[in-house]
Amino acid sequence: MALVEESNGAVSGGVVSFSEEQEALVLKSWAIMKKDSANIGLRFFLKIFEIAPSASQMFSFLRNSDVPLEKNPKLKTHAMSVFVMTCEAAAQLRKAGKVTVRDTTLKRLGATHFKYGVGDAHFEVVKFALLDTIEEAVPADMWSPTMKSAWSEAYDHLVAAIKQEMKPAAE
Repeated sequence: MALVEESNGAVSGGVVSFSEEQEALVLKSWAIMKKDSANIGLRFFLKIFEIAPSASQMFSFLRNSDVPLEKNPKLKTHAMSVFVMTCEAAAQLRKAGKVTVRDTTLKRLGATHFKYGVGDAHFEVVKFALLDTIEEAVPADMWSPTMKSAWSEAYDHLVAAIKQEMKPAAE
């Protein structure tokens, strides 16, 4: 069966199209960021809340909390795990030909995002914050429109995988 590339970079038949160049750019930048993923992950989430302050209310551990966001231990843990998962999924995209987040994790992410009413606008804010955070985290001479495009496409694939699972959790 021939695989036909679709306009969004995906390939019908479930295999993702992600070039060697895109993979190299993601791997190179992730190698630099990985060492400081806890701090970068926190900066990523702080940027989300800077762009969309009301988004913090979507997180039960932030609602009614008097702890400043940057000092909230639950946010730090959550931010790092989301950032690492996003970057690891991007790093594995070409080799695996698909998003490599465990099915159980994708189902949980889909159900959670569905439950809290996450929509396209939320995913766009997160994408903007992610790209901005990565740009600030890598050396200035490394960041380029091509790197931005590679990360953007990788993120879009992850979001598409999450959206496929966005339905009520099975009870």
